[in-house]
Amino acid sequence: MLIVMHHTATDEQIRAITEAVEAMGLTAEPIPGSQRTAIGVLGNQGYVDDATIRDMPGVREVIHVSKPYKLVSRDFHPKPSLVEAGGVTFGDGQPPVVIAGPCSIESEEQMVAAARLVKASGARMLRGGAFKPRTGPHSFQGLGAEGLKYLRSAGDEVGLPVITEVMRIEQLDTVCKHADVLQIGARNMQNFDLLKEAGKTMHPVLLKRGMSATIEEFLSAAEYLLAEGNPRIILCERGIRTFERATRNTLDLSVVPLIREMSHLPIIVDPSHATGRRNLVTPMAKAALVVGAHGIMVEVHPDPDRALCDGAQSLTGNDFDELMTDLRSIQELFGGTL
Repeated sequence: MLIVMHHTATDEQIRAITEAVEAMGLTAEPIPGSQRTAIGVLGNQGYVDDATIRDMPGVREVIHVSKPYKLVSRDFHPKPSLVEAGGVTFGDGQPPVVIAGPCSIESEEQMVAAARLVKASGARMLRGGAFKPRTGPHSFQGLGAEGLKYLRSAGDEVGLPVITEVMRIEQLDTVCKHADVLQIGARNMQNFDLLKEAGKTMHPVLLKRGMSATIEEFLSAAEYLLAEGNPRIILCERGIRTFERATRNTLDLSVVPLIREMSHLPIIVDPSHATGRRNLVTPMAKAALVVGAHGIMVEVHPDPDRALCDGAQSLTGNDFDELMTDLRSIQELFGGTL
């Protein structure tokens, strides 16, 4: 429920509404605005009788919000959010953030080489997987905690913040110590216990859309993080599973402008996992910026043909340099720079 106050409502009237909501066993979330204040009501499991609230002094209208995601929606938070992570800001009015690096951390030497490549071409954040959720149990699963040290060291050497995936609750403390951003991958988008604990850390979180998730399910997963008090959430479209087999997944670029309309959270696109094909990463990365993505995440490897994970979708250093040149040209058309 959303309680919209008159623009003439006094602080005392707003406080009285807040107290009345809390007396009902619910949580009141004031949302100040330039013209008037609104009060979001959270914690209800069903319809809330607004008869008492509606007639209180200062109340303009009461809107029942039926969406399962409230804190994530524009109804409760009309202005777009800016999310700062490791000195980089995601959101409206900011240059698109390019996150790049290998799918998995294979060695210290490989991670440093990749970091130097992406830094030289203009990436603003370094990625690398220490814990790898793989479809088959015999595939390379990552180096674990040792890989986190390599990632952090490589990022520090070239001056880039780092992002890596966390898969289990017991990994949270360790990953938070090494990474500037926690990534919750597609397979864990609805791991609600992990989402709740990640929300409590107040660490920036990049939440990837599940491979079969609807937009409502995607935003509801983000709601779990915000409900624990963590506002530093970045959404990521990484392709969804369809009947098509020519690509790894089907990249749903329509979700970018749609989510920007529905939610205040920034959203980026991962064309590497979406397509699974190196030759498609560059055109889809460019398309992502055109439709309004706040950034992209791409896989870059010093020697993709020898990569232990996802080499077929990883760009070479030269590929990535060419992509960054193209992205700068696109961004200049929109009046900004990468």
